[in-house]
Amino acid sequence: MNIDKIISELTLEEKAQLLSGSDFWHTQKIERLDIPPIMVSDGPHGLRKMSDDAQNPNDAIKAVCFPTASALACSFDRELLETLGKALGEECAAENVSVILGPGCNIKRSPLCGRNFEYFSEDPYLASQMAAAHIKGVQSKGVGTSLKHFAMNNQETRRMSYSAEVDERTFRELYLAAFEAPVKESKPWTVMCSYNRINGVHSSQNKYLLTDILRDDWGYEGLVMSDWGAVDDRPAGIDAGLDLEMPSCNGKNDVIIKEAVNSGKLSMESVDACVRRVLELVDKAEESKSEAVWDKQKHHALAAKIASECAVLLKNEGGLLPLDKNEKIAFIGEFADKPRFQGGGSSHINCFKVTSALEAVKDHCDVTYAKGYVTDEDRSDKALLDEAVKAAKAADKAVVFAGLPDSFESEGYDRTHMKMPECQLELIREVIKANENTVVVLHNGSPVEMPFAADAKAILEMYLCGQAVGQAECELLFGEVSPSGKLAETFPEYLEQNPSFLSFPGQEDTVRYSEGLYVGYKYYEKKKLRPLFPFGHGLSYSTFEYSDLTLSDSEIDDKKILTVMVNVTNTGKVDAKETVQLYVAPVGPSVDRPLKELKGFEKVSLKAGETKKAVFKLDKRSFAYYETKIDDWYAEDGMYKILVGSSSEDIRLEDQIYYSNKMSLPMHFDLNTLCGEIRAVPEAKAMFEPLFSKIDVGGGEGQADEAISQQMIDNMIKEMPLRTVITFTDAPELTRSRMSAMLDELNTIMAEKYEREADRTI
Repeated sequence: MNIDKIISELTLEEKAQLLSGSDFWHTQKIERLDIPPIMVSDGPHGLRKMSDDAQNPNDAIKAVCFPTASALACSFDRELLETLGKALGEECAAENVSVILGPGCNIKRSPLCGRNFEYFSEDPYLASQMAAAHIKGVQSKGVGTSLKHFAMNNQETRRMSYSAEVDERTFRELYLAAFEAPVKESKPWTVMCSYNRINGVHSSQNKYLLTDILRDDWGYEGLVMSDWGAVDDRPAGIDAGLDLEMPSCNGKNDVIIKEAVNSGKLSMESVDACVRRVLELVDKAEESKSEAVWDKQKHHALAAKIASECAVLLKNEGGLLPLDKNEKIAFIGEFADKPRFQGGGSSHINCFKVTSALEAVKDHCDVTYAKGYVTDEDRSDKALLDEAVKAAKAADKAVVFAGLPDSFESEGYDRTHMKMPECQLELIREVIKANENTVVVLHNGSPVEMPFAADAKAILEMYLCGQAVGQAECELLFGEVSPSGKLAETFPEYLEQNPSFLSFPGQEDTVRYSEGLYVGYKYYEKKKLRPLFPFGHGLSYSTFEYSDLTLSDSEIDDKKILTVMVNVTNTGKVDAKETVQLYVAPVGPSVDRPLKELKGFEKVSLKAGETKKAVFKLDKRSFAYYETKIDDWYAEDGMYKILVGSSSEDIRLEDQIYYSNKMSLPMHFDLNTLCGEIRAVPEAKAMFEPLFSKIDVGGGEGQADEAISQQMIDNMIKEMPLRTVITFTDAPELTRSRMSAMLDELNTIMAEKYEREADRTI
């Protein structure tokens, strides 16, 4: 496709036409210039393609539902996510879908977000790594992805209108960092902007987001599309870098675009830039088309394998699991027969097949089954409860399949609490009374409160693990596979523990992200609150020993890569996998920072008795925070702990590294700068110290203890802003204008110093 030639031949009407969809799922075609349409389709954990003969855009073909993102992230396995992506890519290619809409890597700010099952983690590093691997897998098959929802889409309440009010550092370190690595490393064909506003500006027309950050800072060259119906002001969106509006605007925004160009409000240059990116996407999609085929049964088996890698064994008191096929076992709960394995909304897959635990267990042994509860409403059924208790009493071990019904969480609305249905909680209580050897298997897209956690001997968290969930459950329960998942989010004991509790979902259209950097484990550790289950937690049927932590250097700078190595030994009797997690902890930082942050992870497969080495590479970014004074990432000079462990709370080994940063931050002083801050900088102290000796704060007379009196005076001066120094001295020459002139001179000195240091580090 000769894009330059096509753009020169397109009319303004045709250009405007190309900038929105032709219908719900296709881009526009221009027959006159042989521009074909391409199809995009919902994902991200399965293909939700509209049937060819369907009238409703939600009528989808039969496909495979893989585990949702909430489960996938618990695998902590990049290779597994890439394998999943390849399978999705094959399906899309076979079904003539050019772009699958996903993955979603918004941060899980609150466990109440109704769409959390589509997102990876509370941690931006983990989320970014999972998304990058997913994208790489899909696009290796010549199919594009749409990284979403960019950005700050952390709730469903008023999602099309709320404004996420966030400070710049939190914005960069948490909510943008999850997108940055996938954009830079995997280069998604498209990025989908979110519905919401960010600090008052709609994402769909946010130039700072779509151009300054995405394109200029990160170097993104692909297409930006809107979420379905996210457009507010179309000309403003084009100016900001929103290329494609989806779905069709039915020609209404075409008229507005033309009027804006003709009136001079919108430049043709901006329109052409968006048209070019649409044509580049179409061209790439057409060149990548292949005669692919896909095997549903093969992908169903893959879904089961992936699910078994994602499940998290939260508790296993006394080694209750795995089950013995020769024991009397009761399966209790409707989810054993009709599992909940996916969420509601645009990601809902029309599955060609579903394998329940009750069906899969036939390949292992005979079990007694009792339905236990209903899911259509939260009500106890005495007959079902009595049947379940009877089955539990007669069994050696009871397995309760429970969780959240479909109505509890979905796209389009948020949860109002973290509780499971009371009828299920009652069932679990009664079953545990009847049989102390009770296992609870959970099906949910987000954390739930677990009042039974202390009493149930074993808890297996499946999340929403796709259509083959039952097969994976039985393989895990009977020990054919050792659980290896780790929690990608913290499970608080109760909702009120969550850091966003007081500000979620906000007031009307304003949501203040008042917890700042402290989302998930970073908050619980800073507050010294022990959650129900910490980030990174997950048990195995084996045990692991960590040893020989080694660092390649004792001191590094921004030009060096630190290599960290640690030995991991499977000290148990079964083959198993362990996820080694690496956290970096600044020692005595001068700015507010989390106590530690995840900066590396490796999933290691080990035979019983085997030892392998996990290797990590850390660069400047691993030690840095976002410094708004320089609008860039900055690694502060000083010591950092390297922490290696099995979860955020289970740190096994640690060492220290000195990060040497020869470039200090640029300093700027004004009338509100404190005297103590001036005294901390040699150049400033030399200029202003003579003034400080003339300060008279009074207040020291009559104090019984002269030492306390002097301490009070010293601290008052330390905390005094320069503007107050003017009035607390009797020097007539010290005026506000004189003080301002001195500050101008000082700021010039500091700016020149910063430039000299910056030049030396280049």
